[in-house]
Amino acid sequence: MLRRPRRNRKSQTIRNMVEETRLSVKDFIFPMFLIDGVNQKIEVASMPGIFRYSLDLMLKEIGECMELGIMAFDIFPAYPESKKDRFATESHNPETFYLKAIHKIKITFPEAVVMTDVAMDPYSSDGHDGLVENGRIMNDETLEILAKMSLAQARAGADILGPSDMMDGRVGFIRSMLDDNGFNNVSIMSYTAKYASAFYGPFRDALDSAPKMGDKKTYQMDPANYYEALIEADLDTEEGADFLMVKPALAYLDVIRLLKDNSNLPIAAYNVSGEYAMIKASAQRGWLDGERAMLESLLSIKRAGANVILSYFAKEFAQIQIGKGQ
Repeated sequence: MLRRPRRNRKSQTIRNMVEETRLSVKDFIFPMFLIDGVNQKIEVASMPGIFRYSLDLMLKEIGECMELGIMAFDIFPAYPESKKDRFATESHNPETFYLKAIHKIKITFPEAVVMTDVAMDPYSSDGHDGLVENGRIMNDETLEILAKMSLAQARAGADILGPSDMMDGRVGFIRSMLDDNGFNNVSIMSYTAKYASAFYGPFRDALDSAPKMGDKKTYQMDPANYYEALIEADLDTEEGADFLMVKPALAYLDVIRLLKDNSNLPIAAYNVSGEYAMIKASAQRGWLDGERAMLESLLSIKRAGANVILSYFAKEFAQIQIGKGQ
């Protein structure tokens, strides 16, 4: 035999030389959960190793992550029911703890990239990403609320806004609001292909943000649909998005590749809470090697075409890389 592919697999050094896909700590954004208060660190029961932090302890955690090379953080707020209403008015209250935290993080770590979440569900008494009227999710009426929220986050110092709501036209509406108010340098990472997935459960536990009625299928994408992602991508690009995101990641690797092959924008993928929890739970039971499964799953997301990976594994991955001297 003249051709023997195994020759390029015969040692770790040779395998390292010819590997086609390489993960770096630079690829990651670390999602984090913020709560009000002081000295609060509460583990999310369905996400072993992931916590809800008060700002003082979140600052400490961010500092540790930056020492490991993680420089980007997506901050999600968990609000008590007493702060929620139909119109998500707390989301653009200048005195709310989330906006104050964004400002404090940027002052403390100016070199860090702070990404925020733009959607009504953390602040909505209905638990939906949009305004609810008579059981219907109102699209255009929601855009005004999202724009106010986005402007408030930009004023607080956010570097990247993440519209996760899936309302039609929201990227353009937010872009116009930002530009009209002098925030033309604030980026938008649009949740372009966000599917109505079963893998979001632990996240909703972390934020207590599950819908009070119905589901999110009228605005999140049908898991059966593939080419529809191109429609969303074209619209988000035309409206001024700077990144296109696919969420979840592992069940939609084909969609990541589809957007990668059809867009010149950077592609992000969200390795969501349920994907994290599956590996952690299986590893705790000894059913698989947790570290190997984590690395393999993250590598598959990068191999599929993601330039940016949002993952709860980010810190763990960085610690392993430091341990390996990379």
